[in-house]
Amino acid sequence: MGRTAGTSESATFHDFHAVTIDGETRSMREYAGRLVLVVNIATECAFTPQLRGLQALQEQYGEHGFTVLGFPSDQFHQDPGTDQDTHDVCTSTYDVTFPLFSKIDVNGPLAHPLWQWMCAQKGGVMGGRIAWNFTKFLIDGDGQVLRRYAPPVPPVRIARRIETDLGLR
Repeated sequence: MGRTAGTSESATFHDFHAVTIDGETRSMREYAGRLVLVVNIATECAFTPQLRGLQALQEQYGEHGFTVLGFPSDQFHQDPGTDQDTHDVCTSTYDVTFPLFSKIDVNGPLAHPLWQWMCAQKGGVMGGRIAWNFTKFLIDGDGQVLRRYAPPVPPVRIARRIETDLGLR
């Protein structure tokens, strides 16, 4: 569950790894060369229906070098239950096919190192802290944070940026 190399100043997204919702460790290096949208998701949040929009982005741009990564977090008390419960809701209710990771903290001393790094790269309205579920970070193919999106920003509003960054417009 942590960073594998470098300091926060020299690290890129690709220097981190995380545990998938199925319990396997995955290096973010697997996403090198891809545009990635990293999102802290929750299954019982007012923004949970954004999972449909995130899946639509995955379906529309996945073959063009884009991936959504979902990181469940119960830090705001809106994703109770186990990783399996989260997986079941995401796949059966919202037809999610993009990669899901094991639940993490996104704030505080136990925050996943990847999330600590992303927050340090692009602060939000609360400084570096994650304000709520469905905060989104757009990462370029070189592993640099391009943009941070607040929770209320619907995935469809990110589509134009994705198209531009993928060279589709």
